Amino acid sequence: MNEHAVTLHTALPATTRAAEGMPRRAWTVAEIETMQAAGIIGEDERFELIGGEVVPMQAKGGRHEMVKVELNRHLQRTIAEALSVAQETTLRLDELNFVEPDFCVFPRSIFPGDLRGDHVLLAVEIADSSLDYDLGRKVGYYAAFGIPEVWVIDAKTLVTHVHRRLGAGGYEQVSAVGPSETLTAVRAPSVSFSLEALGLRPL
Repeated sequence: MNEHAVTLHTALPATTRAAEGMPRRAWTVAEIETMQAAGIIGEDERFELIGGEVVPMQAKGGRHEMVKVELNRHLQRTIAEALSVAQETTLRLDELNFVEPDFCVFPRSIFPGDLRGDHVLLAVEIADSSLDYDLGRKVGYYAAFGIPEVWVIDAKTLVTHVHRRLGAGGYEQVSAVGPSETLTAVRAPSVSFSLEALGLRPL
């Protein structure tokens, strides 16, 4: 874990909202997975673990699903043979953090169950009601764990917020790409499309 991850961990609130002033207990990925295996946490419960804190994921809206379906169809047809694209897979970052990006692009030689942050060439998030979270805290964690490129697609406007060029303070190159413009991943150039060409239109 690099210095950015340490900063993010220490920046988390030290108290709970429900019991002001009481210490907070961080969960580990292993503990969460044990509870899932024991049935304490249901298989249909969707959440991420950020700095040991369980963050529930909101239900996906119709726009989110429409963008995801069309993007998945395109990626599965066009991805380079040497690469894999996984949809909503669990990405374990370290012992206190896992996230579930809408798409991960990584070398095909990596077994999905072994996938870690340093394997990921591109992470894609499709955001509806979660846009502020995805562009804020979550992008910060992607940067902290060295993921070189992140795209956050606004499901309503179809503007893609592209984050590239990792530096000391996170992503140094951030741009907004419209639905008619072509997106191409720097480390996975076979991932290339415009959302408009996929038949999608902004609200």
